[in-house]
Amino acid sequence: MDRIGKSIDSLMKTYGSYGMVNHSGGANLPGRENIAHIVRGLDELIFPGFRENQGLDHSNLKLITAEKVNHLARELIREVEKSLAFLARTGASSCGNDGCHAAAEIVVESFFEELPAIRHALSLDMQATFRGDPAAKSVEEVILSYPGFQAITVHRLAHYLWKAGVPLIPRMMSELIHGRTGIEIHPGAEIGESFFIDHGTGVVIGETAIIGKNVKLYQGVTLGALSVKKEESSKKRHPTIEDDVTIYSHATILGGSTVIGRGSVIGGNVWIIESVPPNTTVYTRAGEQVSRPRNGA
Repeated sequence: MDRIGKSIDSLMKTYGSYGMVNHSGGANLPGRENIAHIVRGLDELIFPGFRENQGLDHSNLKLITAEKVNHLARELIREVEKSLAFLARTGASSCGNDGCHAAAEIVVESFFEELPAIRHALSLDMQATFRGDPAAKSVEEVILSYPGFQAITVHRLAHYLWKAGVPLIPRMMSELIHGRTGIEIHPGAEIGESFFIDHGTGVVIGETAIIGKNVKLYQGVTLGALSVKKEESSKKRHPTIEDDVTIYSHATILGGSTVIGRGSVIGGNVWIIESVPPNTTVYTRAGEQVSRPRNGA
């Protein structure tokens, strides 16, 4: 057992040398299991009856909804309070005179007020998915089984918290669904209505990406940065995709100044680091990348 004792001493030295300790002796950070539980609860709230094992009784739907909202609000306030306290400890912000609990309550109250608007946006995403995939037999199938729709659902929730200035939790939410679906959407990305990810595995959408309305992505698409220098973290590093654009599988589009013009179609496996005019088709032919107007001119 002497070797075990020495191992403990060595491990303790790394705690002092390298950190990575969850604030021993201080306020804790948000818990991953807690966030996973909250995300599941929000999913049940947004899609009543789809996630539970038992069907809903519509005669007491309001009572059930109220119970869920109050329960989730209390849980989310605790986790947001931890996050805001973390931010205050780093000196990046202050919770104000009333403390981080009061600040967390304000954020969470605003979040739940926004849920009807988020449900509206998701209804448009759902319809876009159903229209855009001939294999989809019903909107219920989309809600129950489509990974792209699951990813955009969590993104729209996480994005609100990101805009509200809550640290840690939005990234935890996005990485939770990333692990489940293989789709990575940074919570900072701005995504318009009627968004559809088909298949989805390997899709990456960066923090400063801006996506317009009625955009469709296939698997393996990357909307990334040309540079990963830390000093450029505050700059726009990821592309802008305008309305009515379709991007096929494994296309890579990079750069904060890169704009894919409205109505364009980006073919599979292309590499784009410059802007594309509206209504343009980009594809590869015989190993060469081709760009032409969609009117056939």
